[in-house]
Amino acid sequence: MLDDLDRRLLRHLQHAPDGAMADLAEAAGTTPAVCSRRIARLRARGILKGQEAVINWAALGYSVRVSLRFTLDKTQTNAFDVFIREARKVPEVLEIQTFLGRVDIRLVVIARDMAHYQHLYRSRILTLPHIADIEALVHVATIKDEEVLPL
Repeated sequence: MLDDLDRRLLRHLQHAPDGAMADLAEAAGTTPAVCSRRIARLRARGILKGQEAVINWAALGYSVRVSLRFTLDKTQTNAFDVFIREARKVPEVLEIQTFLGRVDIRLVVIARDMAHYQHLYRSRILTLPHIADIEALVHVATIKDEEVLPL
């Protein structure tokens, strides 16, 4: 599926995604023209999804991060769809994940401080539909946060 050049390009992109095409080509041992074509091919195949800005929310004043685990009332046939649709409307929700098992959905919520979180929790989170159970885990520290894989 991937040849050695594709792997080298992806390996270097993982560490420097915003580098210049010429620098990437040099690091991977190819020409900028070949590098550009390979990157375009990796995007077309859906292997390389794109680049994104990683925002330091704490630097913008959001110092509280909470992981909320929900078990939904699955007696409602559309509980997942309705819950997810409404959760998407809460701007402070950064992530929505679904699971198989005891936990159905996990939301990652940010807030400026605990008073802001308490307001969000009462006014926006607890009003989400079809909640059977909820567990909140307040984020203390990030030990490892990378998506770099050995290629």
